[in-house]
Amino acid sequence: MPMSKLWQAAVDQLEQDHDLPEEQFALLLNESDPALSAYLAERASAVRNRFFGRDIYIRGLIEFTNYCKNDCFYCGIRNSCKNVNRYRLNEEQILSCCGTGYALGFRTFVLQGGEDPYWNDQRLCSLISAIKSAYPDCAVTLSVGERSRESYQRLFDAGADRYLLRHETADPSHYRRLHPENLHFEDRIRCLRDLKEIGFQTGCGFMVGSPGQTTDCILKDLQFIHSLQPEMVGIGPFIPASGTPFESQHIGSSSLTLKLLSMIRLMFPRVLLPATTALGTAEADGRQQGILAGANVIMPNLSPASVRKKYSLYDNKLSSGEEAAESVEQLRRSMEKIGYRIVTDRGDYPSE
Repeated sequence: MPMSKLWQAAVDQLEQDHDLPEEQFALLLNESDPALSAYLAERASAVRNRFFGRDIYIRGLIEFTNYCKNDCFYCGIRNSCKNVNRYRLNEEQILSCCGTGYALGFRTFVLQGGEDPYWNDQRLCSLISAIKSAYPDCAVTLSVGERSRESYQRLFDAGADRYLLRHETADPSHYRRLHPENLHFEDRIRCLRDLKEIGFQTGCGFMVGSPGQTTDCILKDLQFIHSLQPEMVGIGPFIPASGTPFESQHIGSSSLTLKLLSMIRLMFPRVLLPATTALGTAEADGRQQGILAGANVIMPNLSPASVRKKYSLYDNKLSSGEEAAESVEQLRRSMEKIGYRIVTDRGDYPSE
């Protein structure tokens, strides 16, 4: 059978069964024919449109602290980075960001930060309650790293709806290459299981092309995501950050990222799948390409302009122009040019 027929059959099987044998996944990952990526994107877009139409959800990203106690080797705000200008937004500033976003049509606020001990359960719960009180029709998403199950339960009880925690890699030896010795693969997986069991709409994900990543690593990622059954999956190309052990490493592949977005859409037809800032940083039209590959979420930045460049997870991070929430109209037009529309909606994970 010609190779094109083999990969076409694999894509069709993935769309039908939402899973594949490992050797079929490997075939799709290793095949470089541009026609495969185009076919994957075509099928992924058809599946996404079946569940979501032409609607693209926007999430208001508030990067509220760049303090972090951890020293992950890839991260531009790791504790050891001495060139980082540290900041914390206070509750009043965060609520102001929400107010700006609400007026622009945002109905989900994503509170993202480093693992900052200052933001203990008491302070975070107070913040969540204040946001939900002021904007009861909005969803609150947290992305603040590993915590205890008891902590996650308190945050959920305070009103948080969703939690994003990239698993980074499902290969324990690869995890060790990306993290210092005090961080453990088993803890990261435990956190994700806890979040699902508590009732959060849970998001996981990984960097494409992180140092040491192999096809086998990605196969394990897909297997893990399939077992977790998350409501959200966030992937983007690895981009090196100055001042980290990986600063001289090569950027991850945007084309492989797009291929994986399409594959994940076929695996999880109803998943909330962002076209990430990293993809928009790696490629000038990366977020548009992400939407055309099957994504349905974009996360513009609601953080005050004065701190956006300080939240430098990687070099040259997109933080102005369309990434600025004040330019949401420009973002709206860019989506309309490719046949999609930004909607004012919480964009919850659709039920069966």
